[in-house]
Amino acid sequence: MKKILFATTALIATAGVAAADVTFGGYGRFGLGYVEDRDVNTRTPNASDTVIVSRFRINIDASVESDSGATFSARIRMQADDSEDGEANSAALNGARFSVEYSGLRVDVGNTAGAIDNAPNYYGAEPGLQNFLGQYSGNDYSFLGYATGATGANAVYARYEIGDFAVAASYDSSLTGADRWDIHAAYTFGNITAALAHGQTDNATDDDMTVLTLNGNLGPVNATLFVGDESVGNNAAVSDTFYGISAEYELSSATTLNFAYGDGSGDGDTRHVGFGAVHDLGGGVSLRGGIGSIKPTSASNAITAADFGVRFNF
Repeated sequence: MKKILFATTALIATAGVAAADVTFGGYGRFGLGYVEDRDVNTRTPNASDTVIVSRFRINIDASVESDSGATFSARIRMQADDSEDGEANSAALNGARFSVEYSGLRVDVGNTAGAIDNAPNYYGAEPGLQNFLGQYSGNDYSFLGYATGATGANAVYARYEIGDFAVAASYDSSLTGADRWDIHAAYTFGNITAALAHGQTDNATDDDMTVLTLNGNLGPVNATLFVGDESVGNNAAVSDTFYGISAEYELSSATTLNFAYGDGSGDGDTRHVGFGAVHDLGGGVSLRGGIGSIKPTSASNAITAADFGVRFNF
């Protein structure tokens, strides 16, 4: 009876907006995560090295198309994550993102990612159920990103695509005067995509970052080269060159191996290196896991981290 009542109510509520499209999608994941000396390295007293890890994410998207062919849409996200000590957290909603798309142009307003966050292949392959390793680990510049479980920055992002070429820019205003500007340009030629991105923060030290990604796809191998330069505050330990590489290898129609390495030339840069695997079980379900080494600074010892579990997309 409750299901019939819900369906009837939904039908009445949407009768006047038949052209609108509201969809729900996302993923869930759960498994085990290991961090060597977790209580010390994650600053969570008495935490076990091995804990249960989980995430549930659901995106709620609404869109409508005008008579001229422009698509207007909005998204909010609900997500529940585990904590560093292996406890479960309740789900939280984030700030809304609004978008309009027309003839190769897309503009996002509100809780939006910036031009660096959206730059092609910035993240590359990320091993592990939790994607805890990345080619970008040596980067310390804070750029505009899409916020989950928080309101996010009230920003604007625009991207225009024509053929194999694309350009994008974003602007994030700040009440403190530390406004951020991000831009990127990308071009695809054959099996190779090159992207160049730059970010600038108008703060007291004029923080900035420039990064180049080069991605290639050759048969079962997909690989990305990653290199950049940054200036962050007056901290010489992280104002330097950073670099990385990641790759995926399709071992079979169901199994993919992946690898990531990231580091920087400064003493304060974090180094990631490790491997992972994804095995497709069909129906949007996969087994995933990874193992790697994380070294927070050149003066500290590296720690081992690993995870394994299930992810299901819906």
